[in-house]
Amino acid sequence: MADGRTDLAVFARLLRAAGVPCGTGQVLTLVEAVDRLAPAAAADVYWAGRAALGIRPADVAAYDRVFRAWFLDEHPGSTTVSLDAPTDVAEASGPPDAGGGGTDEEAGEELVGAVASDLDVLRSRRFDRATDEELRAMRALMADLVLRVPRRRARRTEPDRHGRRPDLRRSMRRAVQTDGELVHRAWRRRRSRPRRLVLVLDVSGSMAGYARALLQFAFSARVTTPDVEVFAFGTRLTRLTPELSARDVDTAVASAAARVVDWDGGTRIGNSLATLNRRYGRQGLLRGAVVVVCSDGLERGDPAVLAGEAARLSRYAHRLVWVNPLKGDERYEPLARGMAVALPHVDRFVAGHDLASLEALADVVGGR
Repeated sequence: MADGRTDLAVFARLLRAAGVPCGTGQVLTLVEAVDRLAPAAAADVYWAGRAALGIRPADVAAYDRVFRAWFLDEHPGSTTVSLDAPTDVAEASGPPDAGGGGTDEEAGEELVGAVASDLDVLRSRRFDRATDEELRAMRALMADLVLRVPRRRARRTEPDRHGRRPDLRRSMRRAVQTDGELVHRAWRRRRSRPRRLVLVLDVSGSMAGYARALLQFAFSARVTTPDVEVFAFGTRLTRLTPELSARDVDTAVASAAARVVDWDGGTRIGNSLATLNRRYGRQGLLRGAVVVVCSDGLERGDPAVLAGEAARLSRYAHRLVWVNPLKGDERYEPLARGMAVALPHVDRFVAGHDLASLEALADVVGGR
């Protein structure tokens, strides 16, 4: 039941993220209910969740939306959930039998431990060794990742009583109300806005085990972060921002993969960065952005080109972060010629082989 518990635990997290309250005790009751219903149909799990989690009428729409997104994509033929509750749900979601040999509190602690253990294993599972089901579960956990990029000061100003710039227009309007006396002065301050985040993903043959997971990560970043641009490269650069703007992650990832004509092919990192710098540098979207390059650094082109373009990209960007899945191995050393020439121009060099490393990346992007 380990996979089922992981599914239910992630389902509960998605519900909370959607604003549907559900406590740990209610989740444990749902796990017990689904255990008793096993093997459970989608409708059984749906109604067990409604009962065990105490879903309020106001939350039904959000519950339905999360349930369909998380459970029903395993059943492509299912488009609706029957509204007829199965007769055994009430019994299944009730208190467990007393004959189990332990107290409810002990059983609850065991279940909490089991679910936490499953999630820990999932976070440390290497992307290149994960099953399709594990990647699907990771996708839901990625949805919780929020990449808080640093803010930059804009040229425009806004009213602020603690600002340092006088607001003459508003001050004069106030003076009209006090017979021309400037009693209450108004102030302004410069606005701030999040810096753009630019993700550049290596989808060449050597990154085949990580490419789809990184695309899922990029999709989640597009959803949770205000201004994100996504590019992919093998032997040439492809912009994927429009494809990853789809509302459904499966559709977005499939469209992005189809858009890249050199998927799982050779690697020309330097040439790809040259295209990125030429098209989007100077006054383009790279200027002042946080740029994250996800690549193993196994360059097949001229390393001198990569060195020059990495230096150029570093000058355009506010921060250049390089994510290398190979760094997840403690024995790894950046000896590959591509990685070796790029490193001097990189602000942060981090791993990217599992979900835990991407969670750590969220802090790196924010400057911590």
